Amino acid sequence: MISEPQLLQKVTRRLIPFMFLLYIVSYLDRVNVSFASLQMNTALGFSAKIYALGAGIFFIGYFLFEVPSNLILHRVGARLWMARILVTWGIISSAMMFVKGTPSFYVLRFLLGVAEAGFFPGMILYLTYWFPTHARSRAVGRFMTATAVASAIGGPLSGLLLKMDGWHGLSGWQWLFLVEGLPAIALGFITFVYLPDGPKSANWLNNEEKKWIEDTLERERQQTASGGQHSMNEAMRSGRVWTFAIIYFAIIMSFYGITFWLPQIVAAFSGMDNLAVGLITTIPWIGATIGMVLLSRNSDASGDRRWHVAFSALGGAVGLIAAGLLHNPVLELAALSLAAAGIWGTLGPFWALASESLAGTGAAAGIALINSVGNLGGFLGPYLIGWIRDRTGSFAFALIALAVFPLLGAVITLSSRHAASRLRLGAVDHRPIEDRG
Repeated sequence: MISEPQLLQKVTRRLIPFMFLLYIVSYLDRVNVSFASLQMNTALGFSAKIYALGAGIFFIGYFLFEVPSNLILHRVGARLWMARILVTWGIISSAMMFVKGTPSFYVLRFLLGVAEAGFFPGMILYLTYWFPTHARSRAVGRFMTATAVASAIGGPLSGLLLKMDGWHGLSGWQWLFLVEGLPAIALGFITFVYLPDGPKSANWLNNEEKKWIEDTLERERQQTASGGQHSMNEAMRSGRVWTFAIIYFAIIMSFYGITFWLPQIVAAFSGMDNLAVGLITTIPWIGATIGMVLLSRNSDASGDRRWHVAFSALGGAVGLIAAGLLHNPVLELAALSLAAAGIWGTLGPFWALASESLAGTGAAAGIALINSVGNLGGFLGPYLIGWIRDRTGSFAFALIALAVFPLLGAVITLSSRHAASRLRLGAVDHRPIEDRG
């Protein structure tokens, strides 16, 4: 007799820590430019606008190649495609040490986005191969806490690497890119060996356990399907998918607005050196981690997704407004921690809501579309802050302007029936590649 809690715990222990590690490396490599900017901007003469555009242009490459990458993963399997993604982004991330000016900065950031495209939605799709809907928010939340943990780890680590300035003729920011890009290359080869394409190829599950997972997910797919076969084109044309994409765009505007500028915001109000800034920036990321874990757990326990997304986004907006209005460093740091907890807290419930009814090619395309359109906010959020900062000389107005977007996301989530109802896109084959015969 299969015990569901014990089996899901077994799957969680085997997959989530490794996926968590991959996402830490992924997130660190895309955002370490925020710490490099503490030296790089001065060394290369980058204005706030140039830096913001370079930081955000990552998401243009990401947007253009996200859907094709996720469809390839669905076709060839997670193990091979994730390994490819890791190795190529690790090489390009390390190559950031060779940036000499604005053109090379823009080109390498764009190529990094192209290389990493498909990783995150591929991981979300991969979780649908293993976890029933009622357990998915917690699984997604645990996986996505890596973004906050990566930032918490990345702050002190990046501060230390910046201290290597001048060692063997390299600047501190060059050492930062070189050292932080190498783990992705190594993990790419490990992924090819370690990560199964799905339950059927998992040699750590017995036949009864494999059958339970497959039968449970198949019943959910049948309940989700509204009849007939649905295609990628239906997912792309779905108003419901686009509603989720708009909500996610609003969340990601603030998500990456904070991420790419937090070191400079903390440096501005604290006046401390780079190592101290790296240490202080861990505090908001601790708040983000707590918010993600607690809200994901409560979302699964209650079965509610919509109110958890809206409530968290509203908390993020309040934190950003408070951070913009307050002038006491301690209170400003507390407000940024609230903002991070709220914004990051939306992620587990949001992706459970968006993915739990998608299937097959519809799932691969729908999830990738939501993520790719949403991540355009990763381009516009940092750029908005840089643009306002250049014109006002302050982060205060930029933070208040950024707060509009999670507030908008909360309003759309609560007002749209699309966000409350299931997306019926998927009577097509939802199984991982190794189950399809």
